[in-house]
Amino acid sequence: MLRAPSVRGRARGHGLAPVSPRAGKSGLRDDRCLAAGSALAAMGRPAVGSAWLAVGAGLPAKQQLLSRCAACMVALCLMLSAPAFAVVLPPSVQAQHPELDQVGGGEMRWLGFKLYDAALWASARGEAAVGGAHVLSIRYARAIGSERLVAVSLDEMRRLGFTDEEQLARWGEALAAVLPSVAAGDTLAALHRPGEGALFWHQDRPSGEIRDPELARAFFAIWLDPRTREPQLRAQLLGLAEGGR
Repeated sequence: MLRAPSVRGRARGHGLAPVSPRAGKSGLRDDRCLAAGSALAAMGRPAVGSAWLAVGAGLPAKQQLLSRCAACMVALCLMLSAPAFAVVLPPSVQAQHPELDQVGGGEMRWLGFKLYDAALWASARGEAAVGGAHVLSIRYARAIGSERLVAVSLDEMRRLGFTDEEQLARWGEALAAVLPSVAAGDTLAALHRPGEGALFWHQDRPSGEIRDPELARAFFAIWLDPRTREPQLRAQLLGLAEGGR
């Protein structure tokens, strides 16, 4: 739900054009520009990718290449300099759980592109934060479909050792019911009550409930388990590293 692809530096599933090891000097430079253009499209910026293809149209091939490389660099700089989103706690959660304070927060990037900002609210800092009720809130920097959110969540659970495929199939159905598609700027939040389950919100509106304690634990483990794929973000969320409060 809250998670978009978290693998830094890997091309799987992102449609990046590989750089051919046999390309000559000119070919290598051209492949790198193509990869950058593919990255723009893969990050949900089709308008930018289309503009990249139009840059330098009508010029000689070499000048087209130079123009497109320059355009890619400008686009990348603009995207990398995007300001951080504010991640807030749903008002209904604030009212029900006044004891929760923001413990920490950070951002998730892939190849330098921001995927989302995340923040954690709890009644304690550090490892103790997950012992009681806690809220993970994520504001997305790009649009992601519900099906993709569910698939990525299940993949991460498998990596963490949840390998019963029949159970994962049931979990996938449960997650699909609470994880809607998100647009750039949308916020998803989840309240975990250990031993009970989890409540979910999309844009401050309830989106569903999970009453399976094990599924709720597995879902939050994606970000908060010591074996998470993103240990730096985990440390920031728990207030143990720079980026936390």
